[in-house]
Amino acid sequence: MKITEVYKKYKITKSLQEHHLRVAAVAKQICDNLTVPVDAKTIIEACLLHDMGNIIKFDLDKNPKWLEPEGKDYWKTVQTEFKKKYGDNEHQASIEIAKELGASQDVLKCIGAIGFNKAVQNSKSNDLEAKLCDYADTRVSPHGVVSILERLTEGQQRYKDRSDKWILPGMWEELSSACYKIEEQVFANSRIKPSDITDESVAPIIEQLKTYEITETR
Repeated sequence: MKITEVYKKYKITKSLQEHHLRVAAVAKQICDNLTVPVDAKTIIEACLLHDMGNIIKFDLDKNPKWLEPEGKDYWKTVQTEFKKKYGDNEHQASIEIAKELGASQDVLKCIGAIGFNKAVQNSKSNDLEAKLCDYADTRVSPHGVVSILERLTEGQQRYKDRSDKWILPGMWEELSSACYKIEEQVFANSRIKPSDITDESVAPIIEQLKTYEITETR
């Protein structure tokens, strides 16, 4: 099934589709320029599916443009459907959806490794696939490809009033430091540098990925 068909089947918002495609495009650009072997297929599929359950955590009263063209009422219904089927944990929902799609154990592992709170763990791991997936997600904001500094600043601002997302200052510094460490590790064996990854560089990759076929292992 093409990834765009997957997004349609699971009623993924346009903005979230764009996020998935950007993250996967960042990951693919890195994979294509590594000087060490890596399982690019696993990485790309994990990035294309990593936030499938995110509507569960959406605050539908903010950023109405993210809900276009269907509108708030439509997405409220979808959100209710998701919570009823998958529960209130968006990360677990994403894993469950990936399982429904027949994702491999390696893809599931990489999806589970994506998240700001996984940065320290990933920085200490030798799993390059998981590390790269997490890094690619760190390079994408709701508005496009950004630097790690820009992403951290944006995230801190976006979640400052969310008690469920707030991170204590000391832990924030540790996690931020881990994000930079992961960047160093990822690009230690790369023909490109972090600043080479931009909205312009990933644009043609995004177009390629729109026809990507998700592989079912079952």
